[in-house]
Amino acid sequence: MRTAKFETEPFTCPSCINKIEAVVGRKPGVESAQVMFNSNKVKVSFDETVVTADEIADSITKLGYPVLGQKVN
Repeated sequence: MRTAKFETEPFTCPSCINKIEAVVGRKPGVESAQVMFNSNKVKVSFDETVVTADEIADSITKLGYPVLGQKVN
C-alpha cells in the first residue's frame, strides 16, 4: 500500500470536497481518499499494483481541480 498527496488548486465548496473523496475513493485499488481543505491537498492510500498515482491525479484533474504536484510515499 502506498500513500500519495496531491496538491491542487484551491477548493471552492464542501460539495466539491465530498465529490472528490467519493469519486477517487471508489477507484479500484484506492483504499481511502481524504481532502485536506486548508492545504489544498488530497491524501490517497492505494495499491500501486492496481492503480497508479498518475491515474489518481488524472481523476482529480477531471473533476475540475488540476493537480499541481504530487508526492508518493
